[in-house]
Amino acid sequence: MRLTLKIWKQKDSHSKGKFVNYSLDAISPNCSFLEMLDILNEQLIRQNEEPVAFDHDCREGICGTCSLYINGRPHGPDDAVTTCQLHMRKFKDGDIIVIEPWRAKPFPVVKDLIVDRSAFDKIIQEGGYISVLTGGAAEANQILVSKTNAELSMDAAACIGCGACVAACKNASAMLFVSAKVSHLGLLPQGRIEAKDRVKKMVAMMDTMGFGNCTNTYACEAECPKLISRSNIARMNREFICAKVI
Repeated sequence: MRLTLKIWKQKDSHSKGKFVNYSLDAISPNCSFLEMLDILNEQLIRQNEEPVAFDHDCREGICGTCSLYINGRPHGPDDAVTTCQLHMRKFKDGDIIVIEPWRAKPFPVVKDLIVDRSAFDKIIQEGGYISVLTGGAAEANQILVSKTNAELSMDAAACIGCGACVAACKNASAMLFVSAKVSHLGLLPQGRIEAKDRVKKMVAMMDTMGFGNCTNTYACEAECPKLISRSNIARMNREFICAKVI
């Protein structure tokens, strides 16, 4: 495959960025998207040019660091995958591929395609945990959890914090991410003890970090690589209202 890449290059968060064009030949359709970027960087290094900076770690769709905006979509043209799970067979020979970092004020560009997502870490620090002493591993039947709640909690816990929901939202809202964390813990008995404080603190930090509000376009759910349901947002809103009123 022959490809033309239009990649966002930016020295740091204070510098002005621009798109730079690169050409690649003989790319296998079986390459992953990140392997294609590896090939580009190897070519640039051989030419004594600066390689393109991008985030990656597990390359198995688990860590959420491979956050790229590809041809106008978070994580690219495939559904329910992260960028590292995207393969070049989703593109055609001769395609022009536009690659950008996440575009959201709470995610400032560090360099090129890398953004600082520590805003998510600060939201988690406000309440995305259970601090009560739970002791050792309890007998499985000692604290009963309904099958429905257990499955909903596990589905919410699948969120990897990649930020695709923020990148997809016209308001840069983080409500899908926050609601997944609120649901993940709040649906379990161990998490109910701090449920009221958790939702109030996490929502407050989300607002403090500059994320927008939800206007129900559901772009977040459509672009989430882990298919986190928008129903979690409704659950978080109920939890938040109850925490404020009761």
